[in-house]
Amino acid sequence: MKNRKKRLIMRVSILGIFVLLIGFVLYQNFTKDSGLVNAGDMAPDFKLETLSGETVQLSDYRGQGVFLNVWATYCKPCEEEMPYIENQYQVFKDKGVQVLSVDVGETTVAVQAFVDRKGMTFPVLMDRGENLLNAYGIGPIPVTFLIDENGQVVDRITAGMTEKEISGYMKRIQPDDWRNPNG
Repeated sequence: MKNRKKRLIMRVSILGIFVLLIGFVLYQNFTKDSGLVNAGDMAPDFKLETLSGETVQLSDYRGQGVFLNVWATYCKPCEEEMPYIENQYQVFKDKGVQVLSVDVGETTVAVQAFVDRKGMTFPVLMDRGENLLNAYGIGPIPVTFLIDENGQVVDRITAGMTEKEISGYMKRIQPDDWRNPNG
């Protein structure tokens, strides 16, 4: 009789621990999602260093649309879209839209080799401490944020993009006064 009672207590205890663990995991997932930056939110400001060591701050680009692309060299969809982003950067860089490309957690040597291989001319920022990832609630990459001239997120794209899509996205964040410079 005593052994049966001990087994029952042990089973109830183990079940209680499982229930607590499941509750904790659910709590973590619900509170983690609250950090996501989505369309309609103000884009959190950040300061990151470029490959060459210059500091770039998002708020310095107010008045322009910002195509904020988060990527890594090992990400195949990221690699595929880089030439498209470069092509559209050349089209829009003098039309009020800037590209800020953020690599997450890789070495300067690896990123520089990738940039050289792909012929990327837009600013490449290094998120070494994953500060941007955390501030924007970024999970899987690639992720691109379309930020308007007022610093508001217009859209959050969580997949690889075609060149036609990138062109359309850049048009969406092009400030009106850059579209119609004469009026």
